[in-house]
Amino acid sequence: MVDAVAVVGLGLAAGAMVTEGALLAPYWRALPPHDFLAWYAANASRLVAFYGPLEVFAAVSTALAASVSAYHRRPARHLLLVATVCAVAVLVAFPLYFRDANAAFATGSIDVDRVPHELARWSRYHWIRTAVGVIGFAAAVLAIGREPTSRNGRS
Repeated sequence: MVDAVAVVGLGLAAGAMVTEGALLAPYWRALPPHDFLAWYAANASRLVAFYGPLEVFAAVSTALAASVSAYHRRPARHLLLVATVCAVAVLVAFPLYFRDANAAFATGSIDVDRVPHELARWSRYHWIRTAVGVIGFAAAVLAIGREPTSRNGRS
C-alpha cells in the first residue's frame, strides 16, 4: 500500500512539473517581460502552495516506501531507493536555484532586460529537474511491478 501511495505522489509531482514546463514556462516566455513579472507576482504564492506540498509529499511517501521495502528486504528496495534519491533531488534543487530565481520574479528585483535570459535558464533547469522526477516515478512504478503478490493478489 505504501508503495502505491509513493507512486501516486511521484506521478502527480512529475506530471505537475511536466505541465509547468510544457504549458506555463512557454506562456511565461511568450509574455513581454513586464507582463510576465506582473503575472508571476500575482501568482507566485499559488505556485508555491501547489508545488511545495506536492513535492514534499512525493519525497516523504517515497522515503517511507523505500524504508519499509528495505526493512522487509523486498526485491524492489533498490528501485525505491532510486525513486527516493530522485524525489529528494527535486526538492534540493529548489533552494539551490529556484527559490532565488522565483523570488526575483515575484518581487520584480530582476532587471527587466534579464528576464528572457533568466526564464530560458529557469526552463532548462526545470526540465532537468522534471527529468529527475520522471525517472523517480518510473523507478517506483518498476518497483511495484517487481513486488511478489500473495495468494489474495496483494503484495
